[in-house]
This record gives sequence, C-alpha cells and structure tokens, in this order.
Amino acid sequence: MSLSLVQSRALLGLDAAAVTVEVHLANGLPSFTLVGLADVEVKEARERVRSAIQNSGLEFPSNKKIVVNLAPADLPKDSGRFDLPIALGILGASGQIDTAALAGWEFAGELSLSGELRPVRGALAMSLALHGSGVVTQLVLPPESAEEAALVPSAQVYRARHLLDVVQHFLPTTSENRAAEPGEGWARVDSVPCVQAADYLDLADVKGQLGAKRALEIAAAGGHSLLLMGPPGSGKSMLAQRFVGLLPPMTTDEALQSAAVASLGGRFSLASWARRPTCQPHHTASAVALVGGGSPPRPGEISLAHHGVLFLDEFPEFPRAALEALREPLETGTITISRAARRSEFPARFQLIGAMNPCPCGYLGSNQKACRCTPDQVARYQGKLSGPLVDRIDLHVEVPAVTSNELMQTPPGEASAVVQARCMAARERAITRQGKPNQALQGQEIDQFVLLDEAAAKFLNVAATRLGWSARSTHRALKVARTIADLAGAHSTQVTHVAEAMQYRRTLKSA
Repeated sequence: MSLSLVQSRALLGLDAAAVTVEVHLANGLPSFTLVGLADVEVKEARERVRSAIQNSGLEFPSNKKIVVNLAPADLPKDSGRFDLPIALGILGASGQIDTAALAGWEFAGELSLSGELRPVRGALAMSLALHGSGVVTQLVLPPESAEEAALVPSAQVYRARHLLDVVQHFLPTTSENRAAEPGEGWARVDSVPCVQAADYLDLADVKGQLGAKRALEIAAAGGHSLLLMGPPGSGKSMLAQRFVGLLPPMTTDEALQSAAVASLGGRFSLASWARRPTCQPHHTASAVALVGGGSPPRPGEISLAHHGVLFLDEFPEFPRAALEALREPLETGTITISRAARRSEFPARFQLIGAMNPCPCGYLGSNQKACRCTPDQVARYQGKLSGPLVDRIDLHVEVPAVTSNELMQTPPGEASAVVQARCMAARERAITRQGKPNQALQGQEIDQFVLLDEAAAKFLNVAATRLGWSARSTHRALKVARTIADLAGAHSTQVTHVAEAMQYRRTLKSA
C-alpha cells in the first residue's frame, strides 16, 4: 500500500491537538514534499528522516515521489517531534512495517542522523492533555520524554531508544522477525515518581527580622502576595528565597500542572518532581519573558512559577510594561495570549514576592547611612510602581537593616519546618471552611467566610475611610485579617486581627 497514516500530537499551549501524518508514495520524479503549515524545524525533518532510515539499515524509497501531509492543514506545527511519525509513515507506505498495527498508537520523537531518538519538549503536557480529555491511546516516546509522560496516572507509555526498536515492534505479520522479542531499547514505562525530600533553604538562616518573618508566615498561610522594602543588605532576598519552604507540599494534581508547564518550557527534570518552583527573572526581563508570548505562544515566568513563587528582585527596575502585565494574572490566576490566528491560555497561579529599595540610593530611613536622594527622586523611584499594581499586593513590609551586633549575637530563629507546620494548619482551617485559600475568596464569599466581628467591622470602616482605601484594598485587608485569625485558631475575625492586617498595607508614592 502506498498510503499510510500515523497519529501524533501538536502542542498549542497546554492543549494537545491531534495530528495525522499522511504519507503517500507515487511514481514520478523523485522528491520529498512536506505540507501542512510546518515550521522550519519540521521541514528540516526531511533530511533527518532520510539519513535515519538509511543509517538504520532500512530502505528509503529514493526513486519515489514522497508527499507528507500533516493534517489538519491550518494547525501550526513546530519542533522535531514529528520526525518519528514521518519516518514510520514512509516505512509503512513502502511496506516495511504493518500500517494496520499502528492503530491505537501515537508517536513523537526527534531523530538523529543515526536513528537514535532524542527527547522532545512538552511530553508531560501532551500526556496530561490526553488524560484530561479522556483519550485512551498508547504513546511511544524517546528516553526522558517517556519518563515524563508516564508521571500521569493511567498513562500507557512506551520508551524507544532507536528507530529500529519501534520498527521491530510493528513488523508485518508475515515477517519471521515479527515474533521476536523487542530489543532492549523498547520498554513499557510505569508511573513511579520518585519524590525526594525537599531541600529548600532554611528560614533559620535569617537573623532578626521578626516582622518580615511574620509577614512571610501570613503570606504562606493564606496564599497572599508580598512586597519587601528595605535598604541594601537588610535580608530581603534571603527572606524571599526561603519563602517556598513555608508552603505546603504539592498535591499530585498541582505537581502535574506545574511540571506540564515546565515541560512546555523545556525546564522539567525528574529531580524537580513535586518541588514548588521559584522563578527569579532578572530585572531586564521583557513583558513577553514574564507573561509569555511568541508564535506559537510559549509560557513565561509567571506560568513557569505556577503553584510556586515568582520573586522579582529590584522590583521598580523592571520595565513598566512588564510590571503592568502582571495585573490580570494576579487577579485571575491565568494568562491568555492572543495572536492573529491562535489563542493560548496558560495557568499562572503564583505567589508574587517583590523586593525593592526605598529610594534610588537605597538608604532612605536607614540608620547606617544618610540618604542623598531628593524628595522628587524618591517619588519618581517609588512611582515606577503604579497604584493599581501596588493595590493588588496584599502585604507591604519594611525590612530594616540589621546591626552587626544583632547579626553576630542573635541565635538562629525558628526553622522553616516549624513555621510551615503552622502555615499548613491555618491553610487547612481555611480549606475546611470554604474549600480554597483565603486569598482566592471573591465577592460574596468574603462576606460569608471572613466572619467579621461587629467591632472589627466598625474599626475597619473608619480606618479605610480615613486612609482613602479602594474597595480592592479593603477586601484584601479583610482576607489578610482572616488568615491572621486562622493562624491564631480564632473562629471569627476580631479587631486585633484587622489591626495587624492594616499594618501590612502602606501607601507608596505611586504614579
């Protein structure tokens, strides 16, 4: 038969769209034509596939007119993931493998010139999308990619190291070799994720800074965002880098979602399985680097930090467009990237930790050095953070400089494990009461679950009016107060909880 069909998948965001690789061999001038809106990497598959087939000792139909169609034709295809299905399609159309046996199988893999299979980006995302849509199929993937995809429960994944490993499994039934055992390179991969104890940095390393540590505990317990402000060397980065150790361990669903996004970005490794990510982009990062983009769209830092921490050091130094692009994801937990022909949605449920100096020289209000900035320079520097963005950050904390005496003589503080236990207990109270962390409360849920005392409500109303708070600021202060109450084990939110929450909302000179 001169026509064969092989199934594969193309990735558009976290969606895995089905792609049928159609190969037709015909008489005519020898040629190799590839159609179907293929990117440059896919078109280069012609030379890789030709060399891989020949160097594997198989017959390449050089005297035929070869037409490969990647259907549907209007779906963009990129990367070298279609090398293996194209090679199998050519071998099937030339009768070297059984095309009927390919039914129920899907293939993805990049071929080397010798026929070895190389890992592809997004294998876990592809397997997770198949699992979520209820599609039952058997996947054949290269090493490393197969282990990724097998992390999804009930996934049927097979690992192949070489093109010949796949060919031997699908030889025609008339072949004497059909009954032979598959080679060592062919194996079923079972889902046995190796969960290692997380070795996050310990909060006990930070001397002093009791107020900042308390704010970290509240942020971890309720899922709140946090802004740290203080002079250089006061410990802002140390605190932020240890924040992830206060968060509860990842559930299986959270680990799969986070790993799927990392797989799309080519950053996933089995050693990082079930570890909350901490992304720390440089302050020169563009808006596209932060929120994602490109054609086809790729996830940005906020999506790679899904179910983890996004730490933005030197917060005001980021481009204004990049910071403003964080507004919607902070509210919705997703980012939608629209292009002329395609639209992709990526998850972005992260906890933002920002760190900044109070002024350009960094020593405003410091006892160590005198600030040399003018009031206009201070206002202009802090004004780089817009009011709407600052309004979306729940906790604003000053981190004062630590004296040398305090640094040398203060004993280590509480370990991360001790603080994490309190955070997990408080978060469990919130989940039991309302089914979500306090930060995720919206609309009527705030009135229903905050359980504000009458005296606390009156106190908050008077304070919010005098301070000129927006409705968003008031609601966020309420959610922080509810988290403080959960940490204290209180049933209702009282005046003391609201008063502490109000201390964590300072007003910057934002423009």
